[in-house]
Amino acid sequence: MYRPQLTNAARPATVTIAAVNEHGEAVPTQIAGEHPLTLYLDKREIVTLMTLGGAPEALAIGYLRNQRLVERLEDIAAVQVDWETDSVAVTTTRSADDLEERMGKRTVTTGCGQGTMFGDLMEEIEKISLPAQASLDEATLHGLLDAVRHHESIYKQAGAVHGCALARGTEILMFVEDIGRHNAVDAIAGRMWLDGLSGEDKIFYTTGRLTSEMVIKTAQMGIPFLVSRSGLTQMGYDLARRTGMTMIGRAQGKHYLLFTGAERFVRSAAPVA
Repeated sequence: MYRPQLTNAARPATVTIAAVNEHGEAVPTQIAGEHPLTLYLDKREIVTLMTLGGAPEALAIGYLRNQRLVERLEDIAAVQVDWETDSVAVTTTRSADDLEERMGKRTVTTGCGQGTMFGDLMEEIEKISLPAQASLDEATLHGLLDAVRHHESIYKQAGAVHGCALARGTEILMFVEDIGRHNAVDAIAGRMWLDGLSGEDKIFYTTGRLTSEMVIKTAQMGIPFLVSRSGLTQMGYDLARRTGMTMIGRAQGKHYLLFTGAERFVRSAAPVA
């Protein structure tokens, strides 16, 4: 399987500082790292992402894929991260004219950790077809929520981050945390692409809001199930309905709200107490 030339430049996820508690005591406290990472595509500056730096190469690849700036993994020759300059340089085999065309249309959005979503994503959403035969039962949902709750995380240590998980049933295949929820989903998209993983039998979990961008990116990965402990936006709801995605929010413990895609969801025979 093809893989571009990659650096391995992950940074520590947390740093320790001295804080003072309510008793006036100095307490060593872990806080989430935060680093600017400017993405260059064929020497052109694209965007600056605020990131933990735990998976910078996958983040860059996933961002480019989800923004449709790179169509095929084979088009990427190298991804080189340099923390001395806080930059990641992606080199491709595509022409400069092709990049100019793709950069031509963009819309400013309210994404967490990122600032732009390119306009043609909305046009391409109509082309996405999620697997109709996939199903998710209530017991599996409860098991996944329990697995996420017990998963060791930076949030438990330091807070101030968003987390995303890719799961098959109750098994967590990947768990990524970052300053912005879109950084986390892009890093998972990048890893799925690198590892050749399909999304048809997967569940995507996020701690963040179910916005239009989260729905679009989950749909682009071919994942039919999107679950969050948080709420949703109207556009996220509308796009989930349009793509046929099963979207579940406010999911904690035994509680959840099923918003869309009820035809894929199988409830337990007995109601949950």
